[in-house]
Parts: sequence; structure tokens; C-alpha cells
Amino acid sequence: MTATIIITICSLLLLAYIFDITSSKTKIPSVILLLVLGWVVKRAAVFFEFPTPDLNPALPILGTIGLILIVLEGSLELELNKSKLPLVAKSSVVALLPMLISVFGLAYTFRYFGDMSFKAALVNAIPLAVISSAIAIPSARNLAKNNREFITYESSLSDIFGVIFFNFIALNDTIGTRSVGHFILELLIILVVSFVATLALAYFLDKIKHHIKFIPIILMIILIYAFSKIYHLPGLIFILLFGLFLGNIDELKGFKFIRRFHPVDFDKEVHKFQELTTEFAFLIRSLFFLLFGFLIETEELLNSGTIFWALGITGGIFVVRAIFLAIFRLPLNPLFYIAPRGLITILLFLSIPVSMQIEIADKSLIIQVIILSALLMMIGLMKHKKHHDKIEDN
Repeated sequence: MTATIIITICSLLLLAYIFDITSSKTKIPSVILLLVLGWVVKRAAVFFEFPTPDLNPALPILGTIGLILIVLEGSLELELNKSKLPLVAKSSVVALLPMLISVFGLAYTFRYFGDMSFKAALVNAIPLAVISSAIAIPSARNLAKNNREFITYESSLSDIFGVIFFNFIALNDTIGTRSVGHFILELLIILVVSFVATLALAYFLDKIKHHIKFIPIILMIILIYAFSKIYHLPGLIFILLFGLFLGNIDELKGFKFIRRFHPVDFDKEVHKFQELTTEFAFLIRSLFFLLFGFLIETEELLNSGTIFWALGITGGIFVVRAIFLAIFRLPLNPLFYIAPRGLITILLFLSIPVSMQIEIADKSLIIQVIILSALLMMIGLMKHKKHHDKIEDN
């Protein structure tokens, strides 16, 4: 039995690796293939009457660790200097405003068709309005540098804004001056924690001479995030700032304190750390989507009662996206298509308090929106590839 499980997991992860390296050619998002593969494995397990434990509790754990690693992976790749400020500003606005418009528009729609409080409608709308960096960042890997950077910034910030907004709405019984003041205090606390923790972890990364040094750093990052989650602090801000600091220490070498890190040698260590983070992110992301596919029931996927909702929500999200990309004169091809829902959507959906769950926004709706947005991204990437190949031929 143990050998069979090991063989199965290793084979599935090797298939996930094949999906990842071929996605640049096929333009089929690996997440779709992983979900299908997980679903097929579940059907095979049922057919052959293979006993399986309850794996539902593992999903949020894998998802949380995956989210940390993916945001860290993306932030380590980003350049941050004066020339990048317009890009950061645009990606921040495009990450925030369309999300808010989608959330409030969807919340009012939920209330119109169902009997619920506006707060419950908001909480259920937020997961559907957040772009998944877990899918967007890997999918943008083969795009032009400026498009890739925009997607990385936008999707990472969308995750952060989404989590902050979700916690603010879900954890406050009433929204008023006191709750807003408490929210601002939380932001200030996480900024201070991020500053101290970033310098401390960077110091450890520079000073640890033991042959095992990167795993303890990753564990401490996850530990800090977990503690921040217990106290309802937006820990993803820390992850983003830490990655940006490590990846851009060259830009800070003018500061006397930063020169203590020996930036040239430190860059080599950061590069090794980045490679390890990328591999771990791939592993956890693959396990998460395989497991999610495994837990999908066929009737949830083909639920006719939610498919029109899913089509309407997906269409509305992308209409708002097109408007904002046009306002900021950003290229619709391929940026319009790369706004998938995924890991963060599932995590926030699983975090909705039982008292705020509504009948309309069920698991079927979440699954269908994720798949529809991923399919639209696949079509867009294929279209972009054909356009790019045509330009090269000419």
C-alpha cells in the first residue's frame, strides 16, 4: 500500500512537471491539466475501490503554503527602481479598482436574487474578484518582460488587496470609525514587522555558513506569515516586501547599512534561494491543484444551476478589466486574458464563516468560474502566440 501511494504521487508530480514545461508550447494552462488529472485519479480510485482518507483538511494547508511561496517567487523576480514606478502605480490601480467594482457589483447582484445581508454578499463576492497569482505568474513566464512584470505585480497585489479586504469585512461585526482605525493600526503593525523581519532574515541569509541555510529561512517566512494570520495581519505584505528587498538589494547599496550585506556575494545567495523557492512553489502548487481536482465531484462541475451565474460573473469581470486596461493604455493582447481565478479564490472561499455562507455562491460556482477564467486565458495565450509568430515570420 505504501509503495503504491509513493509511486502514484511521484508519477503525478512528474506528469505535473511535463505539463509545466510543455505549457509554453501548447498554451494550455497547467492548472487545467492538473485539475483534470486529479479528477481522473479520483474516478480511478472509485472504480478500483481504492480506499482514500479524507483529504479536505490538507487543501487549505497546501494552499496557504503555496500562496506564500508563489508571492515570494514572483517578488524575487521583480525589479524596483525609479523607472518601474509608473508600472507599479498602474498595476496597483488595475489590481485594486476592478476588484472593488466587481465585488460591489456582484454583492448587489447576490442580494437582488437572494435573501442575505449585504455583508454576507460582500464576503462571498470577494473570492470571485481576486486574480490568482498562482496561475497568472507561471502562465506569464514566456511573455515579453514588461507584460510579465505587470502580471506579476498585478496578481500579487490583487492577492494582497483581496485578503486584506476579505479579512476587514469578515472579521468586523460593524464597519465604522473604530474598525477603520483598527485596520490602519494592523497595516502599520505589519509594516513594522515586515521591516524588522526582512532585515533579520536577510542578515541570517548572509551570515549562516552552514550547508543547510535556505530551508530554515523559508520555514521562518512561513512561521511569520502564520503568526500574522492568527492576529489577522495582512502577512502577504511582508512576503512581498521581503522578496522585493532581496531581489533589489543592488538598488540599495548606496546605503551604508546595506553595504554590510556585501551585495555582490549576497546576490549569489539570493539567486540560489530564488531557485529553491521556485522549485518548492512548483511542488506545492502542483499538489494543491491535483488535490483540488481529486476532491471535485462530477455533479459540482456540471451543475446546470450555477453555469449561467459562472458565465455572467466571468463575463462581467473581464468587461471591467478591458475598460481599465483601455483607460491606462495597456495592451489588451495578452493582458486582457490573464486574470484567472484559482488558489486564492479557493482559500478565501474555504475561509468564509459558516454564518455568512450563501446558497448562490457554492463550490460548483467557484469551480466553474476558475475553469472558465483559465480557459479564457488559454485562448488568449494561444491567440497571442499566433500573433507573435506571424510578426516574426514577416
